[in-house]
Amino acid sequence: MWWKITSVALVFYILCAGLLVPLKPGIAYVSPETARSGQAVTLQLHGYNSFYTRAAASDIRVWLEFDSLHAVQGRDLRILSDTTLEASFDLPPVLPRLATSVLLNAIIDHPADGVSLLPGAIELVQDSAALAMLADSSGKFITQVKMDSAGVSFKTGSDSLAALWAKNPVADLHVVEDFTFPYRNVIYESIRNTYYHVPMWFALMFLFIASVVYSVRFLLNPKPDFDRKAAAYAETGLLFGGLGLVTGMLWAHYAWGAAWSNDIKQLMTAVALLIYLAYFILRASFDEPEKGARLAAVYNIFAFASLVPLLYIVPRMFASLHPGATGNPAFGSEDLDNTMRLVFYPAILGFTGIGFWIAELRVRYQRVADKSVGLD
Repeated sequence: MWWKITSVALVFYILCAGLLVPLKPGIAYVSPETARSGQAVTLQLHGYNSFYTRAAASDIRVWLEFDSLHAVQGRDLRILSDTTLEASFDLPPVLPRLATSVLLNAIIDHPADGVSLLPGAIELVQDSAALAMLADSSGKFITQVKMDSAGVSFKTGSDSLAALWAKNPVADLHVVEDFTFPYRNVIYESIRNTYYHVPMWFALMFLFIASVVYSVRFLLNPKPDFDRKAAAYAETGLLFGGLGLVTGMLWAHYAWGAAWSNDIKQLMTAVALLIYLAYFILRASFDEPEKGARLAAVYNIFAFASLVPLLYIVPRMFASLHPGATGNPAFGSEDLDNTMRLVFYPAILGFTGIGFWIAELRVRYQRVADKSVGLD
């Protein structure tokens, strides 16, 4: 009984924390989204869940960053509202690396909100005219201009790219420690679905493991109760698979623009659920319950054997919109922070416990139904 109460309490905690805990402040977008090197440009940075008016403009810093060594700090910063900042940037005439264009990250350091980052916020295009003005006849870039009594002299060198971008490094940032979920561009508030969509698949896996264990036990010792439990755990696992598929389609609708995009993970998940659906069709296709139970138990073993490659191996071999595609591990530090883990792991335990409880009720019901028709 204790694990049932614990499961209900965990699900209640997940619903409250998953829906009520706020997201960290972030940067939604920057306008304009393109600029040319060698120009002075004024940008508006639009925040999400931000409170820019809680600090003076002189205490807020903004950067356009290429990497840890190359960044340009904004000047003449103005606070237009809680969610909008305006700043001017003097863009170097040469890109931080030899290319026609580069993507720069936008960074806002706020005393109250902390640090916000938007990767690839603006595209900086190399201006050919500005590049020509900074090159001498040998093609080397001018890194220093010196004026004295002898006139104007120029110094050139191969380190000019770094020198032009290394004047304002990103440093001394404000780190705010609080209980908030991370802001992720594109998915925004739908990041909360992590606590409902993903644990459904963990619960499915545990239930299918229990189902195949009882199928093996039934083949070794054909007790009717082993067959009932194998079927009940498979039914409940299929239920959680359906819930996982539905919550995933809702998430995809808001994050990817379409509920079904033929993503490899979506396709393999649908195939896996259809394989388990055939398990119940097979059970119902025999007039002799014992014969049907034996064949269903054998089928269940092969169905579970196909589940692992379909859900965890094949999707990593192809490009996918899901985390963990092309061999990359999912639920790493970029997917879950410590705050999310405080809700995510209890969600797995809570939904799994509810799943086993539902399966137990299904077994008890089947026992009563079998006794009423004299099968037990």
